[in-house]
Amino acid sequence: MFEFRVPVAARVPVPHSHEFFDETVFGLEGVTTWMVSSESVAVGPGDVLFIPRGTVHAFDNRGTAAAHEPSVITPGLLGPSFFQEIGAIVNAGGPPDISRIAQVMQRHGLRPVVPA
Repeated sequence: MFEFRVPVAARVPVPHSHEFFDETVFGLEGVTTWMVSSESVAVGPGDVLFIPRGTVHAFDNRGTAAAHEPSVITPGLLGPSFFQEIGAIVNAGGPPDISRIAQVMQRHGLRPVVPA
């Protein structure tokens, strides 16, 4: 389980799927808009979104307030090292190196998808 906060106007992460695990997202504060396959799904306080493994998804915050959502990965294969590695790239200064982010994602069972 991990939790994340999404500032207003943030677009994260790159569209991707998970090869070996499912994800369940719980809305606590604010609203995120998820693209799951080709469907748009709003997740706000009290909402739950299940994303089966292999399903391409991404999200952003189009609202007026920061969003806060916990997420459960089943089975629990995505650990702290993924977030530490991504954080090091994002916080290195300047625009994030997308190719390095994609490498970290792939190493941890996430499959980035380049939009057509």
